Amino acid sequence: MADYTVAAVDEALALLLLVAQSPGLGVTELSVRSGNTKARTFRLLYTLEQRGLLHRAGDTPTYHLGYKALYLGVAAQEQVSLVRVARSHLRDIGGICNENVQVRVRDGLEMVCVARWESTQAIRVHTDVGNRRPLYAGASGKVLLAHAPQAVQDAVLAGALTRFTDNTIVDRYALEQELQQVLAQGYAVSFAERSSGAVAIAAPIIDADGAVIASLSVAGPASRINADNLQGFIDLVVQRARDLSLGLGYAYR
Repeated sequence: MADYTVAAVDEALALLLLVAQSPGLGVTELSVRSGNTKARTFRLLYTLEQRGLLHRAGDTPTYHLGYKALYLGVAAQEQVSLVRVARSHLRDIGGICNENVQVRVRDGLEMVCVARWESTQAIRVHTDVGNRRPLYAGASGKVLLAHAPQAVQDAVLAGALTRFTDNTIVDRYALEQELQQVLAQGYAVSFAERSSGAVAIAAPIIDADGAVIASLSVAGPASRINADNLQGFIDLVVQRARDLSLGLGYAYR
């Protein structure tokens, strides 16, 4: 099969994504991470800077996204159906429970927050759009990992499982069992697996082709999400994930 990839464009876009994920790096570090020479990295960064997609600042220059990157972000929110359909659901769910609501997607062996509604509570579980986390820790990650291809599961299970809290599942057999349970019950719950004192519930979002493309989750402190009301949160998240999936064209039988 013919390869129509333009190498320079591919390298420039990879650098743009690298800066988006790790802002504040200089030419040297970006060249190391991208695998390009320092001279080529500078030329690619300069080109992106001239287009307004990157901004260079400081006496020892570091790179951040430029103002024109905002155009891409705003346009993506309008054009990517997942984010567009999710927006009203997140607002509605937040209005019901006033806890943080997120949509996360899998990117390789990590998950990324692509949409959120933030609680107005003084004490809340905070995250930002673009925030990245490993797949094995937390309710959203367990949903995405449980529905990921076997090769992805094998890679996660074979890699280092960092313990974030006392409740992080770092035993591979226990994690496999947990993923089987997530598949069987159709949702995941985590109790302080990623952050101490935080509880999260997540369910899969399914597209028109029947593929799990994202997770919908609600997260809050254990003082507000507890044994007395947990089932209500589970029912809310599962039902709204189904509604969101219907909005993407998935037909439940």
